[in-house]
Amino acid sequence: MIELPTISKDVNPKPKKPNWLRVKLPVGREYAKVRKIVDENKLHTICESGNCPNMGECWGAGTATFMILGNVCTRSCTFCAVATGRPPEYDEQEPQRVAEAIATMGVKHAVLTSVNRDELKDRGAEIWYQTVVKVKQLSPETTIETLIPDVKGNWEALYRMIEGGQEVVSHNMETVESLYRRVRPQAKYARSLEQTKRTKEAGMRTKSGIMLGLGEKPEEVYKAMDDLVENGLDILTLGQYLQPTKMHIEVAEFIHPDQFEVYKEEGLKRGLKYVESGPLVRSSYHAERHVNVPI
Repeated sequence: MIELPTISKDVNPKPKKPNWLRVKLPVGREYAKVRKIVDENKLHTICESGNCPNMGECWGAGTATFMILGNVCTRSCTFCAVATGRPPEYDEQEPQRVAEAIATMGVKHAVLTSVNRDELKDRGAEIWYQTVVKVKQLSPETTIETLIPDVKGNWEALYRMIEGGQEVVSHNMETVESLYRRVRPQAKYARSLEQTKRTKEAGMRTKSGIMLGLGEKPEEVYKAMDDLVENGLDILTLGQYLQPTKMHIEVAEFIHPDQFEVYKEEGLKRGLKYVESGPLVRSSYHAERHVNVPI
């Protein structure tokens, strides 16, 4: 009788979440204040839709990242917790409501982002422009970062999105080139690089973000850094990917904080002007520090 080999259930065990990824629950008076303003103005925040681990810290400090153009995305990226589908009509009054909320909160630095609206001819560019303009009108001392989506090569839309007067324009690469088809199936690595290049050529302070722990190799991270520097990037954020639900791509590895520090040092050596790197770093984390990075 031939004895068949026994296959262990732990051949490819899921990595266990380390203790350096523990997040504090959102509590406190300032958190409650921001929560109330967001709810009363019927606003969307990426803090909630993206299950951001820093929501408690940021909201507790009286800041939030507002997501315009609804909370349904036309893309189906495998890492993102934002709902995918056909978005409803956008609200033309949203720019005014966002501006009023930011003024009420009295924030010194506001971050704006949005879902992808590929079904719109202008990718939502006019709402982007109007939101930045109205925030500046009601809160002239407030600095703004706009974390804009992939415009799918519609460069007229890009230029409209970035001409409202914001101080920082961010567009996230999200991952290394080899993982694009798996992580960002409707995006293109080279196109996102070109978007950064065109943004820089327009005279803006440029920023991008990459998630780690999806199976990338260090040399691929370094290549992405080199590609971004070559295309005019000023600021890079690096953070640990966390699987939002069982339906999303799994974490391949939890990157140690020491390795994040190595990546930070390498990024600066390779020509980036500022690198925010750590397990809990997200695109908007410490965004107020990025306003004064020289361009």
